[in-house]
Amino acid sequence: MTMDETDRRRPLLFQLRRQLQEDEITFEEARRTIVELEGTLEKVTAPANRVGTLLAPPENGVAYITVGGSEYYANVDARLDERRLKVGTRVLVNEAFAVVGDMGESPSGTVGKIVDVLDDGRLQVGQEHGSQTHILLRGADLVRESLKAGEEVRIDPLFRVALEKMPHSEVKDFYLEEVPDLPWEKIGGQKDAIQAIKDTIEMPVLHPELFKRFQYSTPKGFLLYGPPGCGKTLIGKATAYNLEKQVQEDGLNLKACFMHIKGPEILNMWLGESERKVREIFSQAREKRREGFLPVVFIDEAESVLGTRRAIRSHNISNTVVPMFCAEMDGIESLQDVVIILTSNRPDLIDPAILRPGRIDRKIKVNRPDEDAAREILGIYLTADLPVAEGALNAQDGNARAAVDDLVARAIAEIYAKRDDTRFLEVTLRSGRKDVLSRGDLCSGAILESIVQRAKEIAIKRCIASGSVEGIGFEDLLAAIEMEYGENEIFPPTDNTEDWLKLLDYDPENVVRAAPIRPRRERRTHRHGVV
Repeated sequence: MTMDETDRRRPLLFQLRRQLQEDEITFEEARRTIVELEGTLEKVTAPANRVGTLLAPPENGVAYITVGGSEYYANVDARLDERRLKVGTRVLVNEAFAVVGDMGESPSGTVGKIVDVLDDGRLQVGQEHGSQTHILLRGADLVRESLKAGEEVRIDPLFRVALEKMPHSEVKDFYLEEVPDLPWEKIGGQKDAIQAIKDTIEMPVLHPELFKRFQYSTPKGFLLYGPPGCGKTLIGKATAYNLEKQVQEDGLNLKACFMHIKGPEILNMWLGESERKVREIFSQAREKRREGFLPVVFIDEAESVLGTRRAIRSHNISNTVVPMFCAEMDGIESLQDVVIILTSNRPDLIDPAILRPGRIDRKIKVNRPDEDAAREILGIYLTADLPVAEGALNAQDGNARAAVDDLVARAIAEIYAKRDDTRFLEVTLRSGRKDVLSRGDLCSGAILESIVQRAKEIAIKRCIASGSVEGIGFEDLLAAIEMEYGENEIFPPTDNTEDWLKLLDYDPENVVRAAPIRPRRERRTHRHGVV
């Protein structure tokens, strides 16, 4: 082969080599694409991995799991750290039912209430409104947790393991860690009731040795009863504060815990739920006592939940709640463990089993205020630091208290005045005698507070209108009294008269007829307008 022929073939060889290189690159790309497609096809055609729940810690590479309601002893992938697998966590299971992944605890789940804690630590848990219960294992985070009946736990979606203890918001709503700051001095006109509470509660707590020496069985609880608006709830709140204050002054390491339960809060339409709430309230009270608190269980409007049981076949909530409440009270030794306070406007509607000696031992009447008591109450709301219109006095003047006292005296005289325009109700008795109830007969602490608030509102409106700062005057109180009693001129139908009279603290036993009196009141004109 000559040199010329070799030179002519060389470009062809170079071109052929480039073409082979390009074909090799194309083939490699095609091969990679085929491999990727085969991998994708293998993934989309492979069976899905299952998610199970670990029921017991793995041992020797074998785990006890549940998948879809069935239980398995599954091998654990050697690449997984068995020590990181906790009871209750979700595990990834392949088609051979081997554990190949740790997915952690489920962030969701059903919340259930603990019905009972078994001896081996397992939990009997039920739903809020259902009757069915489940026996659950404890998750890793709950193994050392102290759990008790009534508390809530989060359950894994398969209802096999309790995963997390939930904050018990329902019972926390009942009690206040901080007892309301309410000394006895802020409650006016109820000296007898306050003294009875001191004798009933404070003395046994402050002098337990003396009571033990005399073998005196301290009461378990007491009832505050009387007409609405006369301070029953206020006295109940003040009891916890003053008891704690007195105990601390005597050097005792004890703090009060005030549990305020409104009677209707216990009621629930689901069978057994009201009884459960009663158990939880007393259980929480005992738990607080073990923590070093002195719990004060204050049940307002007690007749709504502890009413007289009826001998009828149909279900009535009082037929079951009252026995449960009695059983819980029988489990309390004395007020040194838990203080029970009931309040009611209608004590005649409370079941006698609750009020018998040995349960509610003391019944304390909270009366309507007389003139002296009303003067004391009004003096609490009309303070010396309020601006008063009389003589343009202010809090810095030495006669400020005297001016306020004068306003109080004149307002009380107006409220308790016996005139034709202050009459409210005429009651006819069986004997033929007629009693006439006036404003003063319907007075209460709540009405007196409302009168002061109305007078302040009138004075504020006048200041806004005039652009100057003026104080509260007697005419403001007079207008407030007319407005307050004018709005309360609401009388019940005839068939409700007996119940209404009991709320007025008037014995209806010998009443034949009760008729409202609506005299034509004299229209008073003053600088604020027409009343």
